[in-house]
Amino acid sequence: MLEGRVIKSTGSWYEVETTDGAVYTCRIVGKFRMDGIRITNPVAVGDRVRVELEAGDDTQGLIKEILPRANYVIRQSPKGKVEMHLMASNIDQGVVIATIVQPKLKQGFIDRFLLMLEPYEIPGVVVFNKADLYGEGEMNVYEFLRDIYVSIGYEVVLTSAVNGTGLEELRELFKGKISLISGQSGVGKSSLVNSIQPNLTLRTQDLSDYSGKGMHTTTFAEMYRLDENTSIIDTPGIKSLTFNHLEPQMVAHNFREFFALSEDCRFGGSCLHRNEPGCAVKAALEEGIVSPLRYENYLMILQEVEDQNYWERNKEF
Repeated sequence: MLEGRVIKSTGSWYEVETTDGAVYTCRIVGKFRMDGIRITNPVAVGDRVRVELEAGDDTQGLIKEILPRANYVIRQSPKGKVEMHLMASNIDQGVVIATIVQPKLKQGFIDRFLLMLEPYEIPGVVVFNKADLYGEGEMNVYEFLRDIYVSIGYEVVLTSAVNGTGLEELRELFKGKISLISGQSGVGKSSLVNSIQPNLTLRTQDLSDYSGKGMHTTTFAEMYRLDENTSIIDTPGIKSLTFNHLEPQMVAHNFREFFALSEDCRFGGSCLHRNEPGCAVKAALEEGIVSPLRYENYLMILQEVEDQNYWERNKEF
């Protein structure tokens, strides 16, 4: 039995790099399940696994065991409302890449990505890319959003693959860590990573002239090594993130500034911060302490979760 880490997933096959640096193409033997979660893929990039080589073939193996995960990140599967897709595991931080222009900013996606990290207290980094395209108005928007996220404990970086803005700062944030990087299509994720580490040459593709929307360039999650102690996990461009696997209380608890304030709510940890009397979050909102943008995104996610039929979300599998 060899021990290694999954560095690429193609749905049915997985590439596993063992501790001696060899890479084997592997498939799964048996059924792997996660307690209480219906998943479409039992193995994720970042998983540490034990592999048995197939008889007569020194290039292929069988994944026989998944070692305990320090953490993992899941998203709702496009295939079904109640199925989840395991994006990555054993990561040190999550990095969401956005831009103010080309394509147009969707600030709600940033909050959804950060919410995806919070259950395991995975540190989050918000990168605003394509700074070379920002005029005065775009810079004002960037500074406004930067202040929101920095105030609640997230790292924020302004970058440009064209003129080099923020690249050194980003390299330092990546250094010595395994980072999951993601973003909506078209934000320049691949170009940015290629600027940090030119030998990776991740595939890039221009914005569609017709729609102005980004076109998908990454098909499967894959881990890339930047140096001996630094790796990134590149994920497909994501159109949207939904959280029908969470209960309403979990949504409230994983907006970090709301959770910090909730101890002062009249109903404590059970407060959903909408119409409850004595809500500290609503009071902070009125005082300008809580971001109205974050609060509106929270309400939208909460409503989506509550609209999902309870019995469908909790049925046996």
